Amino acid sequence: MTIELIQAAQKGDLIAYEQLIYTHRGTVERFAYQCGASWQDVPDISQEVFIRLYRFLHQFKQDRFTTWLYKVTLNTTRDHYRKETQFTIKEKRFGEQGMLPNIGAEATVLDLEEDQELHRMIQRLDEKYRVPLVLYYFQECSYTEIADILSVTLATVKIRIHRAKDLLRTAYEEQEATHYE
Repeated sequence: MTIELIQAAQKGDLIAYEQLIYTHRGTVERFAYQCGASWQDVPDISQEVFIRLYRFLHQFKQDRFTTWLYKVTLNTTRDHYRKETQFTIKEKRFGEQGMLPNIGAEATVLDLEEDQELHRMIQRLDEKYRVPLVLYYFQECSYTEIADILSVTLATVKIRIHRAKDLLRTAYEEQEATHYE
């Protein structure tokens, strides 16, 4: 069905494009959040993803649409924070104060304390470990799809996921040790 929607949207059918957005919006939002976007930035990132998708839809070939969508989402999330970091640097340079992030929205998304702590641990991982882990376990991508999305080798994906799990295990064990002290 997605291929038919893409083909119709490529021919200028806006209703088909709206259906693509409706169908894939949740995936984009979850992935952006899991990549480290704050919940309050997710709508802006999601909107930018679908703007980019619209602009470059004519370039889409018969590859896997979700792989392409993950690449666009990852790059848009990175770009969003790159721009935000540059703005913060300029803001500090001119003596203005930045706003503290609102973490209340994140708390409403993750109900259980354990889920919140796991999310925080995953967010502390370096991006090169976090993104493959999220793609594999939360987006259910295969190693091959992850390699395509990240433009790395299959071996690199396997190593990074293994290393991410080791880092999470270590972080969890350290947390447990300090919790019982």
